[in-house]
Amino acid sequence: MKPTAVSRYHARMRRVLDHIDAHLSEALSVEALSEVAAFSPFHFQRQFSALFGMGVYRYIQLVRLKRASYRLAFRETESITEIALDSGYEMSEAFSRAFKQRTGQTPSAFRSEPDWIPWQATFGSINRTRRTVMTDSFTDDEVSVIDFPETPIAIMEHRGDPAQIGDTLRRFIAWRKRMGLSPQTSATFNLLQADPETCAPEDFRMGICVATKREVVSDENGISPGLIPAGRCAVLRLKGSSDDLRPAATFLYADWLPRSGEELRDFPIYVQRVTFFPEVPENEAITDIFLPLK
Repeated sequence: MKPTAVSRYHARMRRVLDHIDAHLSEALSVEALSEVAAFSPFHFQRQFSALFGMGVYRYIQLVRLKRASYRLAFRETESITEIALDSGYEMSEAFSRAFKQRTGQTPSAFRSEPDWIPWQATFGSINRTRRTVMTDSFTDDEVSVIDFPETPIAIMEHRGDPAQIGDTLRRFIAWRKRMGLSPQTSATFNLLQADPETCAPEDFRMGICVATKREVVSDENGISPGLIPAGRCAVLRLKGSSDDLRPAATFLYADWLPRSGEELRDFPIYVQRVTFFPEVPENEAITDIFLPLK
């Protein structure tokens, strides 16, 4: 196939993955998905398996269970029965069996104390599947230079293995709920203080932050006051999964920055989670990446 033909073929499959993300709570048949891609339903399952290395129904189950795991870990007000029904299971018992088969924990055990290592091993396959047809590519036209305003923040710093960041995130969500700092009214930021690809797991650090003008006092929860200083920034908007920010950050550092003639300011790269999964379908999540400039 010519490159243009390959690109068109991948774009049709990408429509299928986007459709799955947007309709996880609905019935998803092979016939309907083949129609989204404009492929023959007689060949679609084999096409999907050949391209992605897994069957379409296994992929749908994994995506549904990934969303369910986020809701179990980070949305304590949602019942397991509600999550099971929304994941396509008519009975909680069937959901529990499927979830334990994939993660090694029952939904209730995962909600109580998630084991993130097998979770990463299971759901990392989704990211590998998406990268087959969703390789991020960026252009200089997508980068804007803005004046970012001084923004006081409360920070909870994660230190150690990035695979365990979910535990820090759970503590942070619980704290901001107690403080009444909802994502709808108080912006969410991450300070990317270390690259997990270039540092030892024990040296990894990342700040999980919420914008607030309230007085913030360091406490036993690991919260401390902080500030994102005013200044010029290059900003690149990423739409879709934010599990891997490396391609966008690499583009800014390796491609855009040398061509721009700009110089970097002494403050870490940071991101704002504008909308995030599972509040929106994963393909609709929006993350703004800020590179501080002089």
